[in-house]
Amino acid sequence: MTNTLISVIIPTWNRAYTIEAAIRSVLQQTMPVHEVLICDDGSSDDTRQRVEAIAADAPCVIWLPGPRGGRPAVPRNRGIAAAQGEWIAFLDSDDTWLPNKLERQLAEARAQNVDAVCCNAWRITPGSESRAVLMSCTDLRVTTSGLMRRNLIPCSSVLLRRHLFAQAKGFPESTRLKVGEDYALWLRIATQTDFAYIGEPLMVYMDDAANSVRADSLDGWSERLAVFGDFCAWATERKTVPVALLLRARAEILRALIRRPLSQALAFCKTGISNLVR
Repeated sequence: MTNTLISVIIPTWNRAYTIEAAIRSVLQQTMPVHEVLICDDGSSDDTRQRVEAIAADAPCVIWLPGPRGGRPAVPRNRGIAAAQGEWIAFLDSDDTWLPNKLERQLAEARAQNVDAVCCNAWRITPGSESRAVLMSCTDLRVTTSGLMRRNLIPCSSVLLRRHLFAQAKGFPESTRLKVGEDYALWLRIATQTDFAYIGEPLMVYMDDAANSVRADSLDGWSERLAVFGDFCAWATERKTVPVALLLRARAEILRALIRRPLSQALAFCKTGISNLVR
């Protein structure tokens, strides 16, 4: 793992008030990056002007415009397509990194001989001066089995090799995934490599429910139903995923159905389950 050319992808929409801090946390890394791709989703505020002001002194900061889609998977995938680095890192435009994040992660990826790495985060609520550790996990690795129990990977913590996207196909853009596109992608990636996990918080996660796509989520089980449905459809098409993993994913779908109201479960069975069990 000698190639440390890193592309950073930051999707954004009307985040003029946070985008500068996010970008500067990348530029202040102890491990320099090759490029910072700001993937816009049709912002109508002065996000672009603030980004271009930083880019005037930091040419590695690149603005990638796009129409309003309302789903972060689309601008993230635009960034993946444009990225030149062998390693790709993701950062949401309201989060920030600690200065040694990338250096620590690359060292851990080498130490564990894996192609993906994530880390813990400090969780901060807007208006509050306190912070808390986001995840309670003592594992050194995140595996497919662990991910099927719960999503242990904040999107802004991820650093992985670009070649993994050849099979994973990027963030799923299906309209059935109202939230959880990142969770769905991590499941796909984990069939190719474990994620090294650093328990020390190396990023700051801004838990702003009022401006988060997660505010639209019905509940955790609805999200799991969509995520594992997507995984089953992808795995069935690929025909390279071990049968045991596919069966485990289908079991998670049944667990999610059991926890939904009867009318919703029946409606799903009529319209969607045939696509998941074929």
